[in-house]
Amino acid sequence: MTPEPLIPKHGGYRNLKSFQLAQLVYDVTVRFCDRFVEKRSRTHDQMVQAARSGVQNIAEGSKASGTSKKGELKLTNVARASIEELKLDYEDFLRHRNLPLWERTDPRRQQLIDSRCATADEVARWVKSEFLRSSSTESTKSTFSLPEISANAALALIAVACALLDRQIHALAQSFEEDGGFTERLFRVRTARRRGE
Repeated sequence: MTPEPLIPKHGGYRNLKSFQLAQLVYDVTVRFCDRFVEKRSRTHDQMVQAARSGVQNIAEGSKASGTSKKGELKLTNVARASIEELKLDYEDFLRHRNLPLWERTDPRRQQLIDSRCATADEVARWVKSEFLRSSSTESTKSTFSLPEISANAALALIAVACALLDRQIHALAQSFEEDGGFTERLFRVRTARRRGE
C-alpha cells in the first residue's frame, strides 16, 4: 500500500469548472464595465475587482490546499462571496436603468448556458446574435437593448458559477469533516512511519 503523502497533490485549479467559469465571468465583466459603466466610477472598479477576487481566491485556495484544507475552504468561500457581490452590482445596473432582470425561467438564460461559451468573445457573439434576433421582431424592437442583454447574460453565467462554487464548498467541507486537515494528516503520516508501514 502506498503511504499517504504528507502534502498531497494540489493546485490543479485550472482544471476546476468553477475556476474556468469565474475566469470567464471576470473577462466578460471587464468588457461589460469598459463599455457600459463610467470608467472613472467606483462601480467600474468595484465590479472588476469583485470578478477578479472570485478568480484569484479559487486559485489561491487550491494552491493552499496542500497544507491547509481550512484555508482552501475559507478562500473558496471568499471567492463565492465576491461573485455574489458582483451579481448584486449587475442587478443594480439593471434596476437603476429600468431594464428588466430576466427570470430564472427565461429561455435565453438556458440558451446561453447551453451554448457553453468558453471565452468572452463567444459570449459577445451570443449577446450580439440575441440582440439582432430580438431587434428583428417588430413587437420587441423597442424593448431590448444591448446593455440589458449583456447584463443578463453575465448574470446567467454568474448563476452557474455560484452553483458550482456552492457544490465545491460543500464537498470541501465534507472532506474536511471526514479526513481533517494538515494537522490530522501529519499525525497519520508520522504514526504510520513509526509503525514502519
